[in-house]
Amino acid sequence: MEEDFDRWNEIKKATDAAEEAARLYLIWRVRLGRNIGYEANGKSREFTRPAIILKKYNQYSFLALPLTTVPKPNRYRCSVGMVDGRQAFATLSQLRNIDSKRLVKKIMRLDADRFIAIKKEASRMNFG
Repeated sequence: MEEDFDRWNEIKKATDAAEEAARLYLIWRVRLGRNIGYEANGKSREFTRPAIILKKYNQYSFLALPLTTVPKPNRYRCSVGMVDGRQAFATLSQLRNIDSKRLVKKIMRLDADRFIAIKKEASRMNFG
């Protein structure tokens, strides 16, 4: 009996790619707390706000981009699309490291193209 390693290899590659894609481009509800001055605050009784996870450093921390629903057109905000039934905008000036203990609930997964565009804007804003 001939083994079908080639067909399995194609399925294995597709499975691996799908699993990776499922872990990336996530928006989570994060406990940001009550902050100082113009820093983004969490909302509600739990001081949470949606945030895009731009980069996972390790199991303990990640780079997060807080979101807002306030449409102030300027170079420090870019559209994310609909999040939790509301139009959302990434607040590029609020990019920060967050401890994974602040994660509350996974909200949704962003489209890969949208995620790449937002990441490019965040990079331009914070490094260029």
